[in-house]
Amino acid sequence: MGKALYYDTPIGKLMIAEKDGNITHVLFEGSPLPKAYSIGETPVLIEAARQLDEYFKGRRRDFDLRLNPTGTEFMKKVWASLLKIPYGQRRSYKDIAESIGKNTAYRAVGMANNRNPIPIFIPCHRVVGSSGSLVGYAGGLEIKTFLLNLEMENSRI
Repeated sequence: MGKALYYDTPIGKLMIAEKDGNITHVLFEGSPLPKAYSIGETPVLIEAARQLDEYFKGRRRDFDLRLNPTGTEFMKKVWASLLKIPYGQRRSYKDIAESIGKNTAYRAVGMANNRNPIPIFIPCHRVVGSSGSLVGYAGGLEIKTFLLNLEMENSRI
């Protein structure tokens, strides 16, 4: 059974979940507790919350946590590509599709991005439309804008 804890952030309450020492979910306020998880603290969850706190304060650009998102092999390739997007930068769905060798799979990349179970730690917020427009985000475009602006401001420092 996994454990989850609620964590207050500048973008609202997040639920961070882990199982067997791996972060498995970051859920936005109002999301239900995943099945086979219960509320409780673990050293992994406390560390994840500490790293998120540093991120929101502009003192952390990379996370040092074991992640274990559940998804298809294609989704996992997309998420691995997202982890390579540098802090404060953006990539298009086309860029991600090309990075995994699926040059025309923009829509499939978009669906995988949308189904990312570990947002922020796997930075799906850094993916934008080909014109640079902000499109879709599980937490809403207001949160996506907040995260992008946070990173832009702190990457100048």
